[in-house]
Amino acid sequence: MLCQKVHQFHQKLVRRRPLEPREGFESHMAHRLNILDLVALGVGRTLGAGVYIVVGEVAVYKAGPAIVISFLVAGLSSVLCGLCFADLAARAPCSGSAYLYSYVTVGQLYAFIIGWNLILSIVIGAASVARAWSYTFDSLIGNHISQALQGTFSLYMPFSLATYADFFALGLVLLLMGVLVLGARESTLVNKVFIGINVLVLSFIILSGCIKGDLHNWQLTEQDYTLNTSGPSDTYSLGPLGSGGFVPFGFEGILHGAAMCFYAFDGFDVIAITGEEVQNPRRSIPLGIIITISICFLAYVGISVALTLMVPYYQIHPESPLSQAFLHVGWGPARYVVAVGNLCALSSSLLGTVFPMPWLMYAMADDGLLFRGLARIHPRTGTPIMATLASGTLAGVMALLFEFRGLVNLMSIGTLLAYSLVALSVLVVRYQPDQNFSKKEKTEEEIEMEPEVEETPLESVPKAGTSKILKSLCDPLDTIPTLASGQIVYGCALLLVLLLTILSLVLARWPSDVFSGDPVSTTAAVLLLLLIVGFTVIIWRQPQSPAPLPFKVPALPVLPLLSIFVNVYLMMQMTSGTWVQFGIWNVIGFAIYFGYGIQHSLEENSDQEPPASTSQMLDKNIPSDESP
Repeated sequence: MLCQKVHQFHQKLVRRRPLEPREGFESHMAHRLNILDLVALGVGRTLGAGVYIVVGEVAVYKAGPAIVISFLVAGLSSVLCGLCFADLAARAPCSGSAYLYSYVTVGQLYAFIIGWNLILSIVIGAASVARAWSYTFDSLIGNHISQALQGTFSLYMPFSLATYADFFALGLVLLLMGVLVLGARESTLVNKVFIGINVLVLSFIILSGCIKGDLHNWQLTEQDYTLNTSGPSDTYSLGPLGSGGFVPFGFEGILHGAAMCFYAFDGFDVIAITGEEVQNPRRSIPLGIIITISICFLAYVGISVALTLMVPYYQIHPESPLSQAFLHVGWGPARYVVAVGNLCALSSSLLGTVFPMPWLMYAMADDGLLFRGLARIHPRTGTPIMATLASGTLAGVMALLFEFRGLVNLMSIGTLLAYSLVALSVLVVRYQPDQNFSKKEKTEEEIEMEPEVEETPLESVPKAGTSKILKSLCDPLDTIPTLASGQIVYGCALLLVLLLTILSLVLARWPSDVFSGDPVSTTAAVLLLLLIVGFTVIIWRQPQSPAPLPFKVPALPVLPLLSIFVNVYLMMQMTSGTWVQFGIWNVIGFAIYFGYGIQHSLEENSDQEPPASTSQMLDKNIPSDESP
């Protein structure tokens, strides 16, 4: 009896959501957004504080002029994530992004964890950009806002709380929340204006770098550093020299810089999250993601080249690098142009961050995992009014009370976790069997297969003999995916995630031991690599789904596994304090899920029907060529 109850409870945790529109769902959605709207949202959220702040920080302390290579590495990593997002977005163009993907492919509990942490990362992203906007504007007017608030509402406390309550940042979040309440068309129009101004300013900066740049700044020596130290310049602003030249901090500095630059690409997932409002999602979402990453990559590289050519890397001001660069080359008035672009970039980034918050919360509430009141849609504007108010208020409170630096690391964990899950989902879904039978048209063959399909990949046990299983690992006879081959891929994928996590931990905590030839560390790393290669070959040998899609990730299974490794490695760089905060947020989430979501989810209350396979559920949303 107890075992039966445990089994039923486990079934609730791993049940998956069929990809079918909810009753009455489509009537609420206004399909307004085209590719231009999606690119504007993606670029607006991605090309924000990173291009004006992160560039200086990385160039001074991490990579020097080799920041160009750091952005190249980070851009390639982001492309991997973007390809995975585009693949699943072509299969499942619905709001929820990584939350929906995990619900369809893995199960309900895993989906809730991902969705809950995506809410955290997006809310903190909005709060941090609002703080950055407030800081930038305050510096332009002589720091009068911070001085007034710090003298009146000082609340300095340790552990990430700000020294004063930033009511200006709170008002900014609430203002943009009101714009979103008016509807998606109004908000994207404002965003396009900000994007246009930002692109013009960035183009001006890149052109200025070509005119005022000096190639000698990529060949600096210790003698140049000594001259700047003994000269009239402010020695306090000088950063470290390193070894000089184009790569002053070595290959390790490039990788550390790439880890920081990776966060500057965060934001393209807003395109997948807003899939419900896209006119042609199966085509527009993949194109929008790839175009967004390409535009941001070119902008980051262009700004990095211009900045490091205009100013020696050790003289770059980390907090306002571009404005100070124009002072350095004698173009003082141009810094006001840069300030305008900075404010527009932060504005578009804030709008692009606030935009997906209500839709992700709405998707979870519509599934019953969060409180159902959050799924209320405004009849005139077609926007999730309650989810918009709730997410905007939460972001405003965090912008009011928390310091900018204290928000950054916590935001990163949820994002990296979501990216890793999407890559894992691509790896699993591509190798699952296709079954195109509708619920109302079941053949005898499908009915006979139902007891096997009903089991999840985690608990299904192949009925074939051991020898047949071993043969199917490296030399499968089938040319199309079967239930057994899908289970093999699922099991190998989970083992690969575990092995990649261990390898990332070893490389992040003991890198010097591994690369210096320490017997224990090196042997462990080599064994892990051999196991990773072995399981990768097993997955590679399995048949893939031949179902036609507008876009597919190439080079499976290597690209998704490489994306998972990069993301997990970056997560290992987080501090213990960040992990503690991350744990507290998840404890709150588990309380909501086990106290409300598990009992009120639509999958719990719907008629108990045998769930279809993962690939079948995903492909139901893709119309056939015979569809009218």
